[in-house]
This record gives sequence, structure tokens and C-alpha cells, in this order.
Amino acid sequence: MNGGPIEFYFDFSSPYGYLGAQRIDAIGAEFGRVVLWRPVLLGVIFKITGQSPLVSQTLRGPYAARDMARSARKLGVPFALPEGFPFSSVYACRIFYLLDGRSPEEAKKYARAVYHSAFAENRIVAEPEDAIALAATLGHDPSTIRAGMQEPAVKERLREETQQAMHKGVFGSPFVIVDGEPFWGNDRLGEVREWLQTGGW
Repeated sequence: MNGGPIEFYFDFSSPYGYLGAQRIDAIGAEFGRVVLWRPVLLGVIFKITGQSPLVSQTLRGPYAARDMARSARKLGVPFALPEGFPFSSVYACRIFYLLDGRSPEEAKKYARAVYHSAFAENRIVAEPEDAIALAATLGHDPSTIRAGMQEPAVKERLREETQQAMHKGVFGSPFVIVDGEPFWGNDRLGEVREWLQTGGW
């Protein structure tokens, strides 16, 4: 049965977000649900929650790195933590929302490319020119992207999406909200699917 959209919140510097991005659209398609991709600035959220990147934490960090690699092998996708990790995702987010205002599907293509570049090719997309160049490989005009990513409305969209995410209780990546029910983490996507299949519990 079709219902409301699945909200998929993530940070481009999130390894688990990268893994979740491999699966979320297939889950949505299986149940006839639109998936709304919503990149946010996890660094801003961490300032509120007092969290830090998982891989930098004592004891938890080495386990997380091992688990990320293991999870990627299970999915059959390439994975390695890139040099310069964690990295700023401000410019990638801005370009995503610039594209999203025109075509959500083009924005998703860009998001997948950012993730693949970082976690499959060891090329982080942190600097403005890197973010623009990646968009150009997808057929977007660099000059248009460069100008658009500086538009006040695009900057405000990113700020609002991050604030709205926190208002909805988002504190990590990936974070999925379906029918008002929150699920945190790549390892909860199986439960997201069961929730949709059963109607919840």
C-alpha cells in the first residue's frame, strides 16, 4: 500500500550514510514510496548533542571502522575511509539542494557521485571546486553551478533542512523517518523494510 514519503537524512561525510544510500531507494520502490533524500550538516547537529565522529572515539572507533568495512563487503560495494576524513560537506550539500530545486533525481545522482568519490575512490568532495567539478562530470554547467551554490536561497535551504532535521529528532546519519517513525543507522534499514511490509508494530 502506498503512503507518505520516506525521509532519508544523511551527511556526505558519513560512511554509514554511504552504505544506507545503496539500499534506501530499492526499499522505497518495493513499497511504492517516494524517498526524499535530505543531506544535512552533522557537525552542526553534533554541536547540539555533544557527539563526535564515531571513528574518532576511543574503543568504539576501531570497531566502527571494522564494522563499516564488513558491512560494505556484505553489500558488495567498494569501501575505504578516505584521506582527510571526516570532511566538510557544505558545498556538496549546497549543490545538492540547488539541483533538488530543479530535479530531485538529478540531485540524487549527484549525491551518489559524492559518496562514490569519497568512499570508493578516496577523493573527498570538500572544496568548492571539487564539488563543482563533480557536478560537471554529470553534465551540469560549471558556471551555473558555481553561481547557484552561492545563492542566498540555496544557503538558506541547507540551513533550514538541518534545523528541521534536528526539530524532527535527527541526530545521526543515516536517519530514516517513515510514517512518523524514526530509525537511526544503516543497520536499521532492515527494520524500515519490515515496518513498511507489516504496517508497523
